[in-house]
Amino acid sequence: MSTKTQLIAEIKQEAINTRKILAKVPFDKADWKPHEKSMSIGKLAAHIAENLRWGWYIVESDFVDFANRPFSPTVITTNEALMQTFEEHYTKAIAALENTTDEELEKIWVVKSGDTIFMELKKKVAIRAWAMNHSVHHRGQLSVYLRLLDIPVPGMYGQSADEK
Repeated sequence: MSTKTQLIAEIKQEAINTRKILAKVPFDKADWKPHEKSMSIGKLAAHIAENLRWGWYIVESDFVDFANRPFSPTVITTNEALMQTFEEHYTKAIAALENTTDEELEKIWVVKSGDTIFMELKKKVAIRAWAMNHSVHHRGQLSVYLRLLDIPVPGMYGQSADEK
């Protein structure tokens, strides 16, 4: 199985879980956070919804330069907009991967700010780290937020305590 086929399969599988947890976000509590240093639940959910942008951006570029492309997160205020943002980036990531080659995924992708290089990774590794693992990490955080708000947590890899 090709690398791109594996990445597409992983993204599709994880998207099922991401959709389940994003659907639970209570936008009437969008500013709630468990600690003063934490992101609000609304910002965390928006961040998760946007993470797959790295899936298509990495395929279509050779680097990201934060000096010339400052990060500005999307402000999302409804569950409908949250799901729409996720689906937009999901669709673009799948399309980018379907239209690339394994040779392209072997190329190096660079993360820098001006002349300062932070990391150099093969594109296939960057996609797993920046688009997929990053999302799984934040989904875990979001599950704790939901638990603290007494909102039933959906199972990700089997049933959750709320589904038993």
